[in-house]
Amino acid sequence: MRPKFIFILIIAFLAYVLGAKAGRARYKQISKSVKKFWNDPQVKKARGRAKKELAKAEKAANKKVKSLR
Repeated sequence: MRPKFIFILIIAFLAYVLGAKAGRARYKQISKSVKKFWNDPQVKKARGRAKKELAKAEKAANKKVKSLR
């Protein structure tokens, strides 16, 4: 192999390793924020309301499909 190619491989490997270490910390920070948001009481209420509305819409759609048959 050429020395230039080996040098490029070494640089790429170091960039990957250093980037992966920095990325892990940022990933943990983001996942912590998302979990905090997801477990917020207001968000839980909104999810519950959305599920109820979805169930109503599903029933209405099923009723309409059955009437078309």
